[in-house]
Amino acid sequence: MQSTVVVKAGKGSNPKTALYVGGLESTVNEAALHSAFIPFGEIKEVSLPLDHATGTHRGFGFVEFEAAEDAADAMDNMHNSELYGRVLRVNYAQPNKIKGGDKGWASQAVWADADDWYEKHIAEEELDKLTEQQEKASKKTALDGEVADAAAALAAADAAPAEG
Repeated sequence: MQSTVVVKAGKGSNPKTALYVGGLESTVNEAALHSAFIPFGEIKEVSLPLDHATGTHRGFGFVEFEAAEDAADAMDNMHNSELYGRVLRVNYAQPNKIKGGDKGWASQAVWADADDWYEKHIAEEELDKLTEQQEKASKKTALDGEVADAAAALAAADAAPAEG
């Protein structure tokens, strides 16, 4: 039997604790699914997505464990096992996908980046304003210097004929 190794990374790691359980028989409910997976560790949540048209579950569910090691043990032991006469497919659950992004699907909403974009846009505008103010100030300093030089030249020119 193959064993799944769970490696926890450093800061910001997200250990996989949610499992997808496919191939469920129509009479399986959350309590039955919970009972089948409880031997592997503490369960945080069990869910069976419903088909809105029929009101029954869609033949798959999700089991979320408290610890990643428990999820790995459950996946190793329950994948290709039998529950209510049906063979189960047990894998790590994938994050929800929504329309948009690459290949027509994305893992976050279109507006999820809006705050970052807005903050970046405001920062760029402020930087442009500061650059413009600095350019105006340097031009004014240069003009003030030229005006002072011209005034000194005029004063010197006015003083020179009076002496002669």
